[in-house]
Amino acid sequence: MTNGSEPVRLRKPPPPFRLMSVADVTHLSPRMLRLTFVGADLRDLNVDGPAASVRLLIPSPGATDLVIPEWNGNEFLLPDGSRPIIRTFTPRHIDPEGPSLVLDVVLHDGGAVSGWAQTVETGAPAAVSGPGRSYSLDPEATEYLLFGDESAIPAIGQLIEVVPAGTSVRAVIEVSHPDARVALPDHPACLVEWLNRESTSPPGDRLVRAVEGAHLSEGTRLWAAGEAAAMHRIRQNLFQERATERSRATVRGYWKLSMD
Repeated sequence: MTNGSEPVRLRKPPPPFRLMSVADVTHLSPRMLRLTFVGADLRDLNVDGPAASVRLLIPSPGATDLVIPEWNGNEFLLPDGSRPIIRTFTPRHIDPEGPSLVLDVVLHDGGAVSGWAQTVETGAPAAVSGPGRSYSLDPEATEYLLFGDESAIPAIGQLIEVVPAGTSVRAVIEVSHPDARVALPDHPACLVEWLNRESTSPPGDRLVRAVEGAHLSEGTRLWAAGEAAAMHRIRQNLFQERATERSRATVRGYWKLSMD
């Protein structure tokens, strides 16, 4: 501490970046691409559950080479002091034996990774850091309610895959356009409801209303993810207005409206 100022509080360094390259690009829908990456560094990348996260690093705009940024105690910075392009994604599939990593990318105007993904060629460099926390199923649950926007589709797909066949699942997904709908994994007790975003409403507004109208029984477990402001409203409804036990609901902000 100097001159009465508060000491700088340094954040814990994230996991190091693993180098990889683009091996395949597949269109899942007009608004979502599936990218497959390969690289020896992916061999020890393991995820212990669904709905985890990784950080994807791509080259800066106009560059073809990938520069690994340095952690300064608070954020990653490139040698010239600029911020690198790093975005968080759900690792849709990891094969340590490949080794390979699959990420699904939502396509939208102005998105840094979205624009890169639409023009990237096989062999292009990238890197990944992580993984972040995953979601743990509750063996006592009798029903799962899953709420999310387009960014949450990969995680919702993973959750549907791992919920036991005898447990009820309801997935409510808000999309900006009907052509953003994609096929989800089969589950004998899963009901999927697609909500088209209203052009005059903020992202996630219909999700908020769906959560507000959802009945939460003792055996219900709720998971929600999407635009940060909408998720804040969902937290308020669940934990403040309805006093839902924290162990029964997980709410995650995946992106902010002011960012791509």
